[in-house]
Amino acid sequence: MKTNTLFAIILIGVGIMAFAYQGISYTTREKAIDLGPLHLTTDKTRTLPLPPIVGAISLVGGIALLAMARKKA
Repeated sequence: MKTNTLFAIILIGVGIMAFAYQGISYTTREKAIDLGPLHLTTDKTRTLPLPPIVGAISLVGGIALLAMARKKA
C-alpha cells in the first residue's frame, strides 16, 4: 500500500471520528483539601471542543488524496 493511500485512509478516519465525537474529553485529578494526614481530591472532567470544520477538512482532504492516488495508478 502506498504512503499517500494510507495517509488518505487515516485522514478519512480522523474526519469521521471528529464528526462522531465533536470533542475530546479527559479527566484530571486535583487536590481540594490538604490538611496534614487528611487529603481530599476531586476528579474534574474537561472537554476540548473539536469544531466540525476540522472533521470536514480532514474528510475532504482524505477523499481528495485517495482520488489523486487512484488517478496515478
